[in-house]
Amino acid sequence: MSKVEEKLAELGLTLPPVAAPVAAYVPALRTGEFVFTSGQLPMVGGKLPSTGKVGAEVTPEEAKQLAQTCALNALAAVKSVIGDLDLIERVVKVVGFVASAPDFTGQPAVINGASELLGQVLGEAGVHARSAVGVTVLPLDAPVEVELQVRIKTDA
Repeated sequence: MSKVEEKLAELGLTLPPVAAPVAAYVPALRTGEFVFTSGQLPMVGGKLPSTGKVGAEVTPEEAKQLAQTCALNALAAVKSVIGDLDLIERVVKVVGFVASAPDFTGQPAVINGASELLGQVLGEAGVHARSAVGVTVLPLDAPVEVELQVRIKTDA
């Protein structure tokens, strides 16, 4: 088990299987020393645990937990192309999308669910640049979607 997966276990979390794409794309792609994930929905066992807009059908607290699930799914996608999460040198960028009720403005706090998890399991390598964007709707009516860009060790 990698050190990253040991950290996840200490938090009571496990890396899920890679979420199946819902359209024509791959979950993650490596190019040189970088891995880019596709947007990851908060799928658990092939299903969304909740749907709707944050600030309406979904509370900000629930959405923050869903963003953490998105980050777990993104880490699983990264592992699928590099084999070992300990090869992550740095999370370079996180982009988070929040399906928001018209008056909801707490997108950064929601995407903290992903950012905080990455910091907890990767330490300094998990510190990243980020965007947190409010949108009208996401695929399958998901409340949150997260994508990662990571740099891997060059000898990998």
